[in-house]
Amino acid sequence: MRLRDNMCPAGERLFNSVCRSTIYPAVWCMSSVYKEPDWSTKMKKVEKNIIQRLVRGHVSNTEQYKKLKKTYKRDNFSVTDIWAAFVVSRVVKEIDEHPLTGQRGKHTRDPYPIYTVIDKECKDNDLCKDVWFEITPDECGYSITGAFVDSTTWGSRFEYGAVTKKQPENDMLSLQGLCGSALADWEKNMKYICVALRNIVEETFSEQGHFEMLKDYQKVLYALLDLNDNFFRGEDITSNMNTINELLKGKRDKEGHEVKLQGTITDDMLTQYNIIVCDNLPDWFPELNDLNKQELTYSGLSSDLQVNSVGFWRRMYTCMKKLWQWDWGTTYNFLYNMEVPDVNPSILKSETRQYIDAGLLENSPYFSVLRTERNIDLIISLDFSDGDPFKTVDKAAAMCAEMQIPFPTIQHPGNDQEPDDFYVFEDNPTAPTVIHIPLFNAGNCKGEVEKWKKKYRTFQLSYSEEMIKDLLDKACENITNTKQKLLDVISELIRKKH
Repeated sequence: MRLRDNMCPAGERLFNSVCRSTIYPAVWCMSSVYKEPDWSTKMKKVEKNIIQRLVRGHVSNTEQYKKLKKTYKRDNFSVTDIWAAFVVSRVVKEIDEHPLTGQRGKHTRDPYPIYTVIDKECKDNDLCKDVWFEITPDECGYSITGAFVDSTTWGSRFEYGAVTKKQPENDMLSLQGLCGSALADWEKNMKYICVALRNIVEETFSEQGHFEMLKDYQKVLYALLDLNDNFFRGEDITSNMNTINELLKGKRDKEGHEVKLQGTITDDMLTQYNIIVCDNLPDWFPELNDLNKQELTYSGLSSDLQVNSVGFWRRMYTCMKKLWQWDWGTTYNFLYNMEVPDVNPSILKSETRQYIDAGLLENSPYFSVLRTERNIDLIISLDFSDGDPFKTVDKAAAMCAEMQIPFPTIQHPGNDQEPDDFYVFEDNPTAPTVIHIPLFNAGNCKGEVEKWKKKYRTFQLSYSEEMIKDLLDKACENITNTKQKLLDVISELIRKKH
């Protein structure tokens, strides 16, 4: 929050809107809230619409596949697109194809939306200042080092600072997929996507036929999908191994080795096997490359989704290959072959970058608001993280110290298992004041913090209407209970500035 005098009369309304904008998984909720212009002036309407959609909405397999088919045509198609089409759409119960830039100028009374991701290669190489990447309706870029590009061109191919190949803008579903992919670990994410792909294939079977009608390469792909699905479910895969070994009998990889599954299979072994099969499949079955082949038509089902369509199986094949390669968030690099003094040279030499959920590094977006140009006076941290209620603010302080970014000293004596509902950190005159409010605390669920944490688990992808309303009440209680303290801190900050 950046303080200005004209915010004070609207302080109460602002706090109410902030409360409600963070009650669901932050990115997925925020993108839904900002569909409504000036949403903070009509919160009851926005709240009702979101709850109704989450409880009663539905996205069919066919709709998901049609969305996948659109994004499949883009350069740098990745697992993020698959995750968005099949998993995120099912959780948020809609496919939102509006571009983020469509929000420009429509939220003059609302807090400015900032979506935060991280640069995967920078994270892996410990390039702390270059890791934080923000996406807004106006510009996208590196928050700390200050390199930005207009949001309408982010994702297009660049060289020497100029667009060399325009790409369609990312829509809101793509953004939800990009920013919201840290729901689970590798195994859980893999399982979610395997199930989604298998559901698509099995829906076509129920409409059009059965396994025996498939061509050989189609049988291999389905058997591979079935094998992985059962493996990640923890089921016996002996039958799956026998099936795919029979289908690939006599097949050899590019080095001449026999391709066969045997013995006890581990995660690493299965991943390597998947990659080998996908890499060699077009050589074993050249027809897989023929997307112009005449497709069969079936009554009662859209031509977008046909079990005997070469195009359909080619897309399934590409999805599976991307999945095994674990290729997330690949995006053209707008800094490619530029000279930018404050940006690490390794970034400037890369034609593409991989962006992933910022929660994989820090589960609260401090560094986008700590951007120097924003001149922040106050950060209100409504922390919904699981586990240690101070982990995010402690980590932010440590990272700021490493990067020499002004930040207050973080000291929080008391019971970490049942934290208070309001903490103020303000000992550094060159740094913003930080207010930290854990979601479940002694103020809104005294004696029951652990009970509420267990009720709302990180890996739970859907809530009932009752659970949504209960969570909303708890989040709003935090603002109601601490409203006067919040106003007192703001008043004191304004007094100091005059």
